[in-house]
Amino acid sequence: MKFIVSSSYLLKQLQVLGGVINSSNTLPILDNFLFELNGSKLTVSASDLETTMSSVLEVESDSEGSIAVPARLLLDILKTFPEQPLTFVMEDNNTIEISSNHGKYALAYADAAEFPKTVELSEPSATSIVGDVLATAISKTIFAAGNDDLRPVMSGVFFQFSPENLTFVATDAHKLVKYQRTDLSASEVAEFIMPKKPLNLLKGILAGSETEVKVEYNESNAKFTFDNIELVCRLIDGKYPNYEAVIPKENPNKLVIDRTQFLGSAKRVSIFSNKTTHQIRLKIAGAELNISAEDIDYSNKAEERLGCDYQGDDMQIGFNSRFLIEMLNNLSSDEVSLEMSLPNRAGILTPADGLDEGEYITMLVMPVMLNN
Repeated sequence: MKFIVSSSYLLKQLQVLGGVINSSNTLPILDNFLFELNGSKLTVSASDLETTMSSVLEVESDSEGSIAVPARLLLDILKTFPEQPLTFVMEDNNTIEISSNHGKYALAYADAAEFPKTVELSEPSATSIVGDVLATAISKTIFAAGNDDLRPVMSGVFFQFSPENLTFVATDAHKLVKYQRTDLSASEVAEFIMPKKPLNLLKGILAGSETEVKVEYNESNAKFTFDNIELVCRLIDGKYPNYEAVIPKENPNKLVIDRTQFLGSAKRVSIFSNKTTHQIRLKIAGAELNISAEDIDYSNKAEERLGCDYQGDDMQIGFNSRFLIEMLNNLSSDEVSLEMSLPNRAGILTPADGLDEGEYITMLVMPVMLNN
């Protein structure tokens, strides 16, 4: 087995795949990249048993074979090379030799047969999404997913596909985000929960990309195919909570305000809030929003006034500032709208502008009890 490949091209592809590999693996074989050579096509794969990602590279070769190469060692050496062709040759003594313009480097390889086989999806349903749209859907929702091992269904992003629209939902019971595209659809109704790790990988690769991503899925696995990359991952098992039930339908009180002003104010005031509750108080009357926080134990308090556009009854509502700030940070609009019904019901935060045709974002922030 012998092939020649550009050093920077190989490094770029391997760095993408390297995100799959865990820092500590139970199976030693998972610390390797699987190289499968078939003529001028080299397929490189990385896996952590849950997620497997592979990439097809163009190389100069007329041989075939497969080996597992230590990932960390190979990435470390590739990072140090200037752009040049590298020759990989499999030697008899169980090493693969890399020849550069200036030297030779030998790495011990492992048996490719030990590497876990990629799952083949039987009878999958499929739909296509533009890469950047998928990356946006992930980044707008993933921050709201939980980290609770006891409730695994809430630690992922819920994909809801139908002939009318595609919907992505994430929640950790304190905040909820629903991202919907009515300009996209799937041929049939399907629902599945994607884990965070593969979503973060996809988000990193697909941001800004105009490539069509083919999404295939069945009961237990999902597969994303685009350019020369294929990612297969195991889905989170379980039933997603009925999120529609917690979104309040009647919200007569509506506040529209400049997002950066609101965000800046919430950040400043929250510094003075109680370190366990992170509570900030919003007091809205007429065209004025009063944001305040107080930490009674240390006699710290802060208060700011902002101009806003408000329709509804005067009201006071308390929020956990960390969740509110996180949501405002994840919106990119100039103005946001906060709709509320009662001080003990969730507030609905939506961007007032800056969305594409057919794009909808709804964020739900749970209130905290105000202690008068």
